[in-house]
Amino acid sequence: MAMIDDEADALARETLALAQATGDAELVRQISDLLATSSTVTQEAYMAAIRVHQAVARARRFLADKRAAAGLPDKV
Repeated sequence: MAMIDDEADALARETLALAQATGDAELVRQISDLLATSSTVTQEAYMAAIRVHQAVARARRFLADKRAAAGLPDKV
């Protein structure tokens, strides 16, 4: 199953990058729907990867805001 997770993660990263670059808020859902028509296992792995990347990005923004508020450099 590592291959599925690796492919889903790569697709999630590519999708999130393109969605951010284009401002297309629907792209993640569109890819998810497309995957669901052919492989629900891949679709589930893709959505799990999307959630992980989005959660990590939110946490990193939170930490950056905390560092900035404390007058600390970007990375400690």
